[in-house]
Amino acid sequence: MKNKIGSSRAKSRDLDSSTAVGMTHTNNVNFKQVIVTFFFVAILGLGIWYAKNRQAQNIVSGVVSSPIDVLKNTIGVTNVLLLGIGGEGHEGSDLTDTMLLVSFNLMSNKLSLISLPRDIWLPSLKAKINTAYHYGGLDLAKSSVSEIIGIPVHYAVTIDFQGFVRAIDAVGGIDVEVDRTFDDYEYPIPGMENTEPVTARYEHLHFDVGKTHMNGTMALKFARSRHAIGEEGTDFARGIRQQKVVFAFRNKLFNTGTIFSFSKIDGLKASIFSSLNLDITPSEQGSLIKSLLNLGSTSNITSLTLTNYFMTPKNTYPYAGQWVLIPKTSWEEIHAYIAKELNSQ
Repeated sequence: MKNKIGSSRAKSRDLDSSTAVGMTHTNNVNFKQVIVTFFFVAILGLGIWYAKNRQAQNIVSGVVSSPIDVLKNTIGVTNVLLLGIGGEGHEGSDLTDTMLLVSFNLMSNKLSLISLPRDIWLPSLKAKINTAYHYGGLDLAKSSVSEIIGIPVHYAVTIDFQGFVRAIDAVGGIDVEVDRTFDDYEYPIPGMENTEPVTARYEHLHFDVGKTHMNGTMALKFARSRHAIGEEGTDFARGIRQQKVVFAFRNKLFNTGTIFSFSKIDGLKASIFSSLNLDITPSEQGSLIKSLLNLGSTSNITSLTLTNYFMTPKNTYPYAGQWVLIPKTSWEEIHAYIAKELNSQ
Protein backbone atom coordinates (compact mmCIF):
# COMPACT_ATOMS: atom_id res chain seq x y z
CA MET A 1 0.00 0.00 0.00
CA LYS A 2 1.20 3.47 -0.82
CA ASN A 3 0.16 4.87 2.57
CA LYS A 4 -1.19 3.41 5.76
CA ILE A 5 -4.93 4.01 5.76
CA GLY A 6 -5.09 4.88 9.42
CA SER A 7 -2.45 7.58 9.17
CA SER A 8 -3.46 9.16 5.87
CA ARG A 9 -7.26 8.98 5.81
CA ALA A 10 -7.83 12.41 7.39
CA LYS A 11 -5.46 14.13 4.99
CA SER A 12 -6.98 12.41 1.99
CA ARG A 13 -10.51 13.32 3.06
CA ASP A 14 -9.50 16.96 3.30
CA LEU A 15 -8.04 16.82 -0.18
CA ASP A 16 -11.07 14.95 -1.46
CA SER A 17 -13.47 17.53 -0.11
CA SER A 18 -11.51 20.47 -1.49
CA THR A 19 -11.16 19.02 -4.98
CA ALA A 20 -14.88 18.31 -5.14
CA VAL A 21 -15.80 22.00 -4.99
CA GLY A 22 -17.11 23.40 -8.27
CA MET A 23 -16.94 20.12 -10.20
CA THR A 24 -19.91 18.61 -12.03
CA HIS A 25 -20.61 15.13 -13.22
CA THR A 26 -20.87 16.43 -16.79
CA ASN A 27 -17.34 17.80 -16.57
CA ASN A 28 -16.06 14.44 -15.37
CA VAL A 29 -17.78 12.62 -18.23
CA ASN A 30 -16.25 15.01 -20.77
CA PHE A 31 -12.73 14.55 -19.39
CA LYS A 32 -13.27 10.78 -19.38
CA GLN A 33 -13.67 11.02 -23.16
CA VAL A 34 -10.27 12.68 -23.32
CA ILE A 35 -8.62 10.13 -21.03
CA VAL A 36 -9.94 7.03 -22.80
CA THR A 37 -9.17 8.33 -26.30
CA PHE A 38 -5.70 9.44 -25.22
CA PHE A 39 -5.16 6.01 -23.68
CA PHE A 40 -6.07 4.31 -26.95
CA VAL A 41 -3.73 6.55 -28.92
CA ALA A 42 -0.97 6.08 -26.34
CA ILE A 43 -1.16 2.30 -26.57
CA LEU A 44 -1.06 2.46 -30.37
CA GLY A 45 1.85 4.89 -30.22
CA LEU A 46 3.75 2.51 -27.97
CA GLY A 47 3.01 -0.26 -30.43
CA ILE A 48 4.54 1.71 -33.28
CA TRP A 49 7.64 2.41 -31.21
CA TYR A 50 8.00 -1.19 -30.19
CA ALA A 51 7.51 -2.36 -33.75
CA LYS A 52 10.59 -0.29 -34.68
CA ASN A 53 12.60 -1.61 -31.77
CA ARG A 54 14.11 -4.98 -32.70
CA GLN A 55 14.73 -5.83 -29.05
CA ALA A 56 11.05 -5.51 -28.12
CA GLN A 57 10.17 -9.13 -28.83
CA ASN A 58 7.62 -9.47 -26.06
CA ILE A 59 5.17 -6.88 -27.33
CA VAL A 60 5.51 -8.20 -30.87
CA SER A 61 4.60 -11.66 -29.64
CA GLY A 62 1.56 -10.14 -27.99
CA VAL A 63 0.49 -8.57 -31.27
CA VAL A 64 0.78 -11.75 -33.29
CA SER A 65 -0.84 -13.98 -30.67
CA SER A 66 -4.55 -14.29 -30.00
CA PRO A 67 -5.48 -11.75 -27.26
CA ILE A 68 -7.56 -14.32 -25.42
CA ASP A 69 -4.43 -16.47 -25.02
CA VAL A 70 -2.31 -13.61 -23.67
CA LEU A 71 -4.58 -11.29 -21.69
CA LYS A 72 -6.07 -12.03 -18.31
CA ASN A 73 -9.78 -12.49 -18.89
CA THR A 74 -13.00 -13.83 -17.41
CA ILE A 75 -15.00 -15.88 -19.92
CA GLY A 76 -13.38 -14.00 -22.80
CA VAL A 77 -13.73 -10.50 -21.30
CA THR A 78 -10.78 -8.34 -20.22
CA ASN A 79 -11.42 -5.30 -18.01
CA VAL A 80 -8.98 -2.38 -17.80
CA LEU A 81 -9.42 0.46 -15.28
CA LEU A 82 -8.30 3.89 -16.51
CA LEU A 83 -7.50 6.45 -13.83
CA GLY A 84 -6.88 10.14 -14.48
CA ILE A 85 -4.94 12.06 -11.82
CA GLY A 86 -3.68 15.63 -11.54
CA GLY A 87 -0.15 14.54 -10.73
CA GLU A 88 2.71 16.54 -9.25
CA GLY A 89 1.87 20.18 -8.56
CA HIS A 90 -1.88 19.62 -8.24
CA GLU A 91 -3.78 19.54 -4.97
CA GLY A 92 -4.84 15.97 -4.23
CA SER A 93 -2.33 14.83 -6.84
CA ASP A 94 -3.10 11.10 -6.54
CA LEU A 95 -6.87 11.34 -6.14
CA THR A 96 -8.49 9.81 -9.20
CA ASP A 97 -10.98 12.38 -10.44
CA THR A 98 -11.42 10.36 -13.63
CA MET A 99 -12.34 6.69 -13.36
CA LEU A 100 -13.36 4.67 -16.38
CA LEU A 101 -13.58 0.93 -16.90
CA VAL A 102 -12.80 -0.33 -20.41
CA SER A 103 -14.26 -3.79 -20.98
CA PHE A 104 -12.95 -5.73 -23.99
CA ASN A 105 -15.07 -8.64 -25.24
CA LEU A 106 -12.30 -10.61 -26.92
CA MET A 107 -14.71 -12.96 -28.68
CA SER A 108 -17.12 -10.44 -30.21
CA ASN A 109 -14.44 -7.72 -30.70
CA LYS A 110 -16.58 -5.15 -28.93
CA LEU A 111 -15.74 -2.68 -26.23
CA SER A 112 -17.82 -1.18 -23.41
CA LEU A 113 -16.98 1.92 -21.38
CA ILE A 114 -18.33 2.23 -17.85
CA SER A 115 -18.10 5.67 -16.25
CA LEU A 116 -17.58 5.61 -12.48
CA PRO A 117 -18.54 8.77 -10.55
CA ARG A 118 -15.67 9.63 -8.24
CA ASP A 119 -17.99 10.45 -5.31
CA ILE A 120 -19.29 6.90 -4.81
CA TRP A 121 -18.99 6.00 -1.12
CA LEU A 122 -17.56 2.52 -0.58
CA PRO A 123 -18.38 1.13 2.91
CA SER A 124 -15.41 -1.25 2.99
CA LEU A 125 -13.07 1.66 2.24
CA LYS A 126 -14.92 4.08 4.52
CA ALA A 127 -14.19 6.75 1.95
CA LYS A 128 -15.01 7.84 -1.57
CA ILE A 129 -13.90 5.61 -4.41
CA ASN A 130 -11.52 8.26 -5.77
CA THR A 131 -9.28 7.80 -2.70
CA ALA A 132 -8.60 4.11 -3.35
CA TYR A 133 -5.49 4.75 -5.47
CA HIS A 134 -4.20 7.16 -2.81
CA TYR A 135 -4.60 4.52 -0.11
CA GLY A 136 -3.37 1.41 -1.88
CA GLY A 137 -2.23 2.03 -5.44
CA LEU A 138 -3.47 0.06 -8.44
CA ASP A 139 -4.38 -3.07 -6.47
CA LEU A 140 -6.76 -1.32 -4.09
CA ALA A 141 -8.23 0.77 -6.91
CA LYS A 142 -8.98 -2.41 -8.89
CA SER A 143 -10.48 -4.31 -5.99
CA SER A 144 -12.59 -1.32 -4.95
CA VAL A 145 -14.02 -0.83 -8.43
CA SER A 146 -14.65 -4.57 -8.71
CA GLU A 147 -16.64 -4.35 -5.49
CA ILE A 148 -18.80 -1.59 -6.97
CA ILE A 149 -19.55 -3.13 -10.35
CA GLY A 150 -19.47 -6.81 -9.45
CA ILE A 151 -16.98 -7.98 -12.10
CA PRO A 152 -13.21 -8.60 -11.99
CA VAL A 153 -10.80 -5.80 -12.93
CA HIS A 154 -7.76 -7.36 -14.60
CA TYR A 155 -5.52 -4.34 -15.26
CA ALA A 156 -5.22 -0.68 -14.29
CA VAL A 157 -3.50 2.38 -15.75
CA THR A 158 -3.03 5.90 -14.39
CA ILE A 159 -1.99 8.93 -16.41
CA ASP A 160 -1.52 12.51 -15.22
CA PHE A 161 -1.97 15.93 -16.81
CA GLN A 162 1.74 16.39 -17.43
CA GLY A 163 1.87 13.16 -19.42
CA PHE A 164 -0.78 14.61 -21.69
CA VAL A 165 1.24 17.81 -22.07
CA ARG A 166 4.54 16.02 -22.79
CA ALA A 167 2.95 13.66 -25.32
CA ILE A 168 1.62 16.57 -27.37
CA ASP A 169 4.99 18.31 -27.19
CA ALA A 170 6.71 15.08 -28.27
CA VAL A 171 4.88 15.11 -31.62
CA GLY A 172 5.62 18.80 -32.20
CA GLY A 173 2.31 20.24 -31.01
CA ILE A 174 -1.12 20.08 -32.62
CA ASP A 175 -3.26 22.29 -34.85
CA VAL A 176 -6.73 22.98 -33.46
CA GLU A 177 -9.61 24.93 -35.01
CA VAL A 178 -10.92 27.36 -32.36
CA ASP A 179 -14.62 27.93 -33.08
CA ARG A 180 -15.07 31.13 -31.06
CA THR A 181 -12.85 33.76 -29.48
CA PHE A 182 -13.12 33.48 -25.71
CA ASP A 183 -11.62 34.55 -22.38
CA ASP A 184 -11.44 32.66 -19.11
CA TYR A 185 -10.39 34.76 -16.11
CA GLU A 186 -10.58 31.93 -13.58
CA TYR A 187 -8.23 29.21 -14.81
CA PRO A 188 -6.66 27.74 -11.63
CA ILE A 189 -2.90 27.92 -11.17
CA PRO A 190 -1.53 24.68 -9.65
CA GLY A 191 -0.13 25.22 -6.16
CA MET A 192 -1.84 28.59 -5.72
CA GLU A 193 -5.15 27.29 -4.35
CA ASN A 194 -4.88 29.14 -1.00
CA THR A 195 -3.06 32.26 -2.16
CA GLU A 196 -4.34 35.70 -1.17
CA PRO A 197 -5.78 37.74 -2.72
CA VAL A 198 -8.11 35.28 -4.43
CA THR A 199 -7.37 36.78 -7.85
CA ALA A 200 -3.78 35.52 -7.56
CA ARG A 201 -5.07 31.93 -7.72
CA TYR A 202 -6.06 32.24 -11.36
CA GLU A 203 -4.62 33.14 -14.73
CA HIS A 204 -6.34 34.77 -17.68
CA LEU A 205 -6.75 32.57 -20.76
CA HIS A 206 -7.49 34.04 -24.19
CA PHE A 207 -8.04 32.18 -27.45
CA ASP A 208 -8.75 33.71 -30.86
CA VAL A 209 -11.06 32.13 -33.42
CA GLY A 210 -9.34 30.17 -36.19
CA LYS A 211 -6.73 27.46 -36.59
CA THR A 212 -4.23 27.64 -33.75
CA HIS A 213 -1.00 25.71 -33.26
CA MET A 214 -0.86 24.57 -29.63
CA ASN A 215 1.90 23.09 -27.54
CA GLY A 216 0.99 20.68 -24.75
CA THR A 217 0.45 23.33 -22.08
CA MET A 218 -1.81 25.44 -24.28
CA ALA A 219 -3.77 22.39 -25.44
CA LEU A 220 -4.41 21.28 -21.85
CA LYS A 221 -5.65 24.76 -20.90
CA PHE A 222 -7.86 24.88 -24.00
CA ALA A 223 -9.35 21.51 -23.10
CA ARG A 224 -9.81 22.14 -19.36
CA SER A 225 -11.09 25.73 -19.33
CA ARG A 226 -14.37 25.79 -17.33
CA HIS A 227 -15.12 29.46 -16.70
CA ALA A 228 -15.02 31.07 -20.12
CA ILE A 229 -17.32 34.01 -20.72
CA GLY A 230 -20.26 33.25 -23.04
CA GLU A 231 -21.00 30.01 -24.89
CA GLU A 232 -17.54 28.56 -24.33
CA GLY A 233 -18.25 28.52 -20.60
CA THR A 234 -20.77 25.69 -20.99
CA ASP A 235 -20.03 22.03 -20.38
CA PHE A 236 -21.16 21.24 -23.92
CA ALA A 237 -18.60 23.60 -25.46
CA ARG A 238 -15.90 22.27 -23.15
CA GLY A 239 -16.64 18.72 -24.29
CA ILE A 240 -16.30 19.76 -27.93
CA ARG A 241 -12.97 21.45 -27.23
CA GLN A 242 -11.65 18.33 -25.53
CA GLN A 243 -12.65 16.21 -28.50
CA LYS A 244 -10.93 18.66 -30.83
CA VAL A 245 -7.69 18.30 -28.86
CA VAL A 246 -7.86 14.51 -28.85
CA PHE A 247 -8.64 14.26 -32.56
CA ALA A 248 -5.91 16.75 -33.43
CA PHE A 249 -3.43 14.70 -31.40
CA ARG A 250 -4.56 11.49 -33.08
CA ASN A 251 -4.20 13.07 -36.52
CA LYS A 252 -0.73 14.36 -35.68
CA LEU A 253 0.33 10.99 -34.30
CA PHE A 254 -0.66 9.11 -37.44
CA ASN A 255 0.75 11.75 -39.76
CA THR A 256 3.58 10.31 -41.86
CA GLY A 257 5.91 12.95 -40.41
CA THR A 258 5.37 11.39 -36.99
CA ILE A 259 4.84 7.71 -37.71
CA PHE A 260 8.07 7.50 -39.72
CA SER A 261 10.08 9.64 -37.31
CA PHE A 262 11.80 7.38 -34.82
CA SER A 263 12.87 10.37 -32.72
CA LYS A 264 9.27 11.58 -32.33
CA ILE A 265 7.92 8.13 -31.54
CA ASP A 266 10.79 7.53 -29.14
CA GLY A 267 10.06 10.86 -27.44
CA LEU A 268 6.35 10.01 -27.29
CA LYS A 269 7.11 6.67 -25.70
CA ALA A 270 9.38 8.32 -23.12
CA SER A 271 6.84 11.03 -22.30
CA ILE A 272 4.01 8.54 -21.87
CA PHE A 273 5.96 6.10 -19.73
CA SER A 274 7.09 8.89 -17.41
CA SER A 275 3.46 9.66 -16.57
CA LEU A 276 1.97 6.17 -16.62
CA ASN A 277 1.61 3.73 -13.78
CA LEU A 278 0.35 0.40 -15.06
CA ASP A 279 0.41 -3.32 -14.34
CA ILE A 280 0.41 -4.52 -17.97
CA THR A 281 3.37 -6.50 -19.33
CA PRO A 282 4.84 -5.76 -22.80
CA SER A 283 3.23 -8.85 -24.34
CA GLU A 284 -0.11 -7.87 -22.82
CA GLN A 285 0.32 -4.35 -24.24
CA GLY A 286 0.77 -5.97 -27.63
CA SER A 287 -2.46 -7.90 -27.22
CA LEU A 288 -4.31 -4.76 -26.16
CA ILE A 289 -3.08 -3.05 -29.33
CA LYS A 290 -4.41 -5.95 -31.36
CA SER A 291 -7.73 -5.84 -29.50
CA LEU A 292 -8.08 -2.13 -30.25
CA LEU A 293 -7.33 -2.70 -33.92
CA ASN A 294 -9.83 -5.57 -34.01
CA LEU A 295 -12.63 -3.19 -33.02
CA GLY A 296 -12.88 -2.09 -36.62
CA SER A 297 -15.07 0.97 -36.01
CA THR A 298 -16.56 3.11 -33.27
CA SER A 299 -19.89 1.33 -33.80
CA ASN A 300 -18.38 -1.50 -31.77
CA ILE A 301 -17.96 0.78 -28.74
CA THR A 302 -20.79 1.32 -26.24
CA SER A 303 -20.91 3.54 -23.18
CA LEU A 304 -22.64 2.74 -19.89
CA THR A 305 -23.42 5.12 -17.06
CA LEU A 306 -24.24 4.41 -13.43
CA THR A 307 -25.72 7.82 -12.65
CA ASN A 308 -29.32 6.56 -12.45
CA TYR A 309 -28.37 3.94 -9.87
CA PHE A 310 -27.01 6.31 -7.24
CA MET A 311 -28.42 9.01 -5.00
CA THR A 312 -27.12 11.68 -2.63
CA PRO A 313 -28.07 11.04 1.02
CA LYS A 314 -29.54 13.95 2.97
CA ASN A 315 -27.71 12.95 6.13
CA THR A 316 -23.98 13.25 5.49
CA TYR A 317 -22.89 12.46 9.05
CA PRO A 318 -22.14 8.77 8.31
CA TYR A 319 -19.90 9.94 5.45
CA ALA A 320 -17.66 12.35 7.34
CA GLY A 321 -19.84 15.26 6.23
CA GLN A 322 -18.88 14.79 2.58
CA TRP A 323 -21.09 15.01 -0.50
CA VAL A 324 -21.27 11.38 -1.61
CA LEU A 325 -23.20 8.96 -3.80
CA ILE A 326 -24.76 5.75 -2.48
CA PRO A 327 -26.90 3.09 -4.25
CA LYS A 328 -30.56 4.03 -4.67
CA THR A 329 -31.55 0.47 -3.82
CA SER A 330 -28.65 -2.00 -3.51
CA TRP A 331 -25.23 -2.98 -4.83
CA GLU A 332 -26.85 -6.15 -6.20
CA GLU A 333 -29.03 -4.08 -8.54
CA ILE A 334 -25.94 -2.34 -9.91
CA HIS A 335 -24.14 -5.65 -10.36
CA ALA A 336 -27.14 -7.09 -12.23
CA TYR A 337 -27.29 -4.06 -14.55
CA ILE A 338 -23.59 -4.29 -15.42
CA ALA A 339 -23.75 -8.05 -16.01
CA LYS A 340 -26.82 -7.71 -18.27
CA GLU A 341 -25.32 -4.94 -20.38
CA LEU A 342 -21.93 -6.61 -20.81
CA ASN A 343 -23.47 -9.98 -21.63
CA SER A 344 -25.46 -8.37 -24.44
CA GLN A 345 -22.32 -7.15 -26.17
